[in-house]
Amino acid sequence: QVHLMESGGGSVQTGGSLRLSCDASGDTSSTFCMGWFRQAPGKERERAASLFTNDGSTWYPRSVRGRFTISKDNAKNTLYLQMNDLKPEDTAMYYCAAQEAWDTHCSGKDAAWGQGTQVTVSS
Repeated sequence: QVHLMESGGGSVQTGGSLRLSCDASGDTSSTFCMGWFRQAPGKERERAASLFTNDGSTWYPRSVRGRFTISKDNAKNTLYLQMNDLKPEDTAMYYCAAQEAWDTHCSGKDAAWGQGTQVTVSS
């Protein structure tokens, strides 16, 4: 079982930056992909970024493309999400996920989840 611990959330002004971290422990050998998902009150969970562990390829929705960067430090088993030019619509609880099931879109299917870290962007 993979265990995830997130950190780095906080409150910033519009245009500010944050870097989220996700420390992974346990058996990570079967991880197919990892991702950052976010959920705001009254909205469905959405994938903000994902990374495939086999080749390092990444994916971003159009809403964050060019502003967010997902990366992984394999030596530290830490996943990062660099968020720049933050906007109020980025306000959400951000969750780290590790998925073992094969999935073209790294949807979070049967994934292990972190506890979440809050990101708040004020106008």
